[in-house]
Amino acid sequence: ITSEALLVTQQLVKVIRPLDQPSSFDATPYIKDLFTCTIKRLKAADIDQEVKERAISCMGQIICSLGDNLGSDLPSTLQIFLERLKNEITRLTTVKALTLIAGSPLKIDLRPILGEGVPILASFLRKNQRALKLGTLSALDILIKNYSDSLTTSMIDAVLDELPPLISESDMHVSQMAISFLTTLAKVYPSSLSKISGSILNELIGLVRSPLLQGGALSAMLEFFQALVVTGTVSLGYMDLLRMLTGPVYAQNTALTHKQSYYSIAKCVAALTRACPKEGPAVVGQFIQDVKNSRSTDSIRLLALLSLGEVGHHIDLSGQLELKSVILEAFSSPSEEVKSAASYALGSISVGNLPEYLPFVLQEITSQPKRQYLLLHSLKEIISSSSVVGL
Repeated sequence: ITSEALLVTQQLVKVIRPLDQPSSFDATPYIKDLFTCTIKRLKAADIDQEVKERAISCMGQIICSLGDNLGSDLPSTLQIFLERLKNEITRLTTVKALTLIAGSPLKIDLRPILGEGVPILASFLRKNQRALKLGTLSALDILIKNYSDSLTTSMIDAVLDELPPLISESDMHVSQMAISFLTTLAKVYPSSLSKISGSILNELIGLVRSPLLQGGALSAMLEFFQALVVTGTVSLGYMDLLRMLTGPVYAQNTALTHKQSYYSIAKCVAALTRACPKEGPAVVGQFIQDVKNSRSTDSIRLLALLSLGEVGHHIDLSGQLELKSVILEAFSSPSEEVKSAASYALGSISVGNLPEYLPFVLQEITSQPKRQYLLLHSLKEIISSSSVVGL
């Protein structure tokens, strides 16, 4: 009964003081009773596990919704949360409650517990408990967003030290959350990013080359590179990151085994270029030369064509006069993968300027029967990527 009563109380708090819409209801007369009965359960040590967890969740909701009315009770209640965070049995529920409180529009003052709390959260990232890692990453993300002025460099460093093992193809969802946290850090606390140029960046670049990187994790990676490149961090500028991403392909001695890796690298190159449009013309010119160069390996051509396609998808490349002829020439490559990449590139580039490229593709389909299959694939790419209005 106690457990269910706490659950009802938690819902009741949401109703009497909704934070997402204006309300004329005055919750003030009920706050003392709600707080008193919940704090009694929160402090009790000899109670059922389920009641313990519900008391934590209920008090989390009370602080989130009514924290501005708790006065001197707030710091002492937060200290209880800190104790529950140190307990293996209650830590996950407490992490979720703190995430709720940190996201409150009331901007609850969490400074009394951040100094001790953040290092504890950082230590959870190395625990062998997936739900705890994911919950902790969510909590840290919202703390960085809403409490960046209360966090110290040493607190953030403690978290960064734990991140490298989390960025791995063995668990893409945890990787995605870790990368999203880094993106938040890049936007809110860019000065801390000089710390990532070692092992964290190595893990990120390694993940870009993984054939498993796709969907949400790939989107998170692209967003991170865009946030990182505009911070102006030393040795993490546009050309630095471009070299890190494309280096293995140009090194000749290390061919990437999975075709998916080339697509991911190309998408990262395009994300960087969208964030730094001034760099676009030079890098596009270089990729065109790479496709034309007779000494380029098929791997280099493949990456150059895919990168041209991804960049051209978002940036109009019609000013590059030799682009059409270079791509059409690649249609004659002896390598099936290069031909396929050229077909994809033409379709993707066309999306960036339909009035210029769509008539060209349609004309080529009519006049080039031997290349029809590849050109139809280009057309398919145009249709699947364009909006109805655009077409």
